[in-house]
Amino acid sequence: MDRRNLAFDRINYILLVVGMVIVVIGFILMSGAGSSENAYNPDIFSARRIKVAPVVCLIGFVSMIFAVMHKPKDKEVEK
Repeated sequence: MDRRNLAFDRINYILLVVGMVIVVIGFILMSGAGSSENAYNPDIFSARRIKVAPVVCLIGFVSMIFAVMHKPKDKEVEK
């Protein structure tokens, strides 16, 4: 198979995986115990859940967009 006809290069796939891992980390930071009808959990409004985790997810999504838009450099030019 001719590698020049592929849509993405190896670096694109690596950047996509890194972006997905960052997004998953952001969702893990958002997770935690919630409040119920019987008990109120003030941790649902912690800075980690409402400030840090969404920013981490946003960084992950932006890095995935960059990975899709990134055009690999041609190593050699064939004539």
